[in-house]
Amino acid sequence: MASIFTRIIEGEIPSHKVYEDDHTYAFLDINPRSAGHTLVVPRTEVDELFDLPPADFDALWSAVRVVGSAIKAAMGCERVFVMVIGVDVPHAHVHLIPSTVGLADLPMPPVTAQSADELAATAAAIASAVPAG
Repeated sequence: MASIFTRIIEGEIPSHKVYEDDHTYAFLDINPRSAGHTLVVPRTEVDELFDLPPADFDALWSAVRVVGSAIKAAMGCERVFVMVIGVDVPHAHVHLIPSTVGLADLPMPPVTAQSADELAATAAAIASAVPAG
């Protein structure tokens, strides 16, 4: 079954579109964190961002740049937060959230204190999982 985002892209469900190209579609979030909160969605339906084919992944981030700049210009905000949460809809997408206050606007998980040894072990684990090349 097609995701709600695919149904929006295909016009089955209405949206407030702000941008589209051959690879992406951007529209206002219906439950915005601030005015102008926009979702940028790849047309290719995959659950996780990192499962996108390379061309679609690159196109998504290109569209994020275009739409983020437009949001900043149109909304007069200080910053545009870029968030990939990946649990609410099983279709990769990027949230662009205008902010005039700064980090006070951003919902963040609490800080997790880690020792230098824990940070070193975590860095080594991640580095060892990066493909050679």
